[in-house]
Amino acid sequence: MMDEVIVNGHRKNQKYLVCTRCVQDSTVPGIKFDEQGVCNFCYMHDKMVKIFPNGDKGQVIINKIVDKIKIKGNSKKYDCVIGVSGGRDSTYLLYLAVKHWGLRPLAVHFNDGFDNPVAGENMIKAVKKLGVDLRTITSDWREAKELKIDFLKASVPDLNMGTDIGIASSLYGVACKENIKYIFIGQSFRTEGVKPLSWSFFDGKYLKSVHKKFGKTTLRKWKPNDPGFNFGVKELLYYSIIKGIKTFTPMYYWDYNRAGATKLITEELDWVYPGAHYYDDLYHSLIKYVHRTKFNIDMNMNSDSALVRSGQMPREEALARAHSVYAIEDPTVIDLCIKRLGLSKQDFEEYMSYTPKTFRDYKTIYNTIRFFKIPVYLMSKLHFIPRITYDKYFNIGK
Repeated sequence: MMDEVIVNGHRKNQKYLVCTRCVQDSTVPGIKFDEQGVCNFCYMHDKMVKIFPNGDKGQVIINKIVDKIKIKGNSKKYDCVIGVSGGRDSTYLLYLAVKHWGLRPLAVHFNDGFDNPVAGENMIKAVKKLGVDLRTITSDWREAKELKIDFLKASVPDLNMGTDIGIASSLYGVACKENIKYIFIGQSFRTEGVKPLSWSFFDGKYLKSVHKKFGKTTLRKWKPNDPGFNFGVKELLYYSIIKGIKTFTPMYYWDYNRAGATKLITEELDWVYPGAHYYDDLYHSLIKYVHRTKFNIDMNMNSDSALVRSGQMPREEALARAHSVYAIEDPTVIDLCIKRLGLSKQDFEEYMSYTPKTFRDYKTIYNTIRFFKIPVYLMSKLHFIPRITYDKYFNIGK
């Protein structure tokens, strides 16, 4: 018997299944189940665990890379750039870089106008206690606001594309300006999983195609030290090949336990929980609401499944949370976000009524990336791009 399943906002007649190992279900695009009912995302996790070991083996890998970073940055004020938001992951990574690995990072924060005040205070306390310099890159508000509206009009799940591009370009721009060769990224597949492409597609060409169709203003042109919202293949090649800037995801190799990390940074850095994962940015309150009500997307189910696979959350707890109204869907905050964008409730409801789409409905670099599978793999192996990029395109790829 077939069920009615909503995938990316569209109703489909197919059998509804829930993974017998994690809690990913048939609402996830590209999901497949084996004869035992285990999903392909679980097998992806197992594959990545072998590629990126933690424990003693992971520590050896981290030490080797850290030693290289120290040598390259020996005569410089900073030896790496770390993006910070005031959330748990970036705060913990900053702590590890200073206290465990003896690095001299420059903390970089991108402010898109929706910072959570609690997270902001966390950043200030962390850099002060760790003796780290903080550089805040404030976006052009007119551009940042319009890009958020553009993606609401585009009717896609990638509602924070402008901010995601802005964060990446800021990290590379600062690294370029300061001649720093390494950028640390705090993402961990063991705690966040691998998101389906149609839920989270990162592409500078995508941003420009959406803005060209729905935007009114002209975005600032790219400058190496001041890239703005420009971050595509050309910019990445310039930063990685010409400037020799590499990325490193140390949490892939670290025994990262969220509960333990929370306890540590709370005690050592007076860190305060912002209210939810990703809630260092208040705009995620609106994003969660749109994802749930328009697309039937549950990003928390994706990250909860990762925690279940890693033994950090009981499966029963994750099942109980799946497809529920998330705590940060605060109507007051959602209204604040809408007003800050200069929209009326009527405008917002109109955009919500548009037919759901994905990145495939716009001009992107997707097909080009698929064609260059081997070069992308090599770039990920050499740390010019995060390895998660390769896995999303070629191992999940839907």
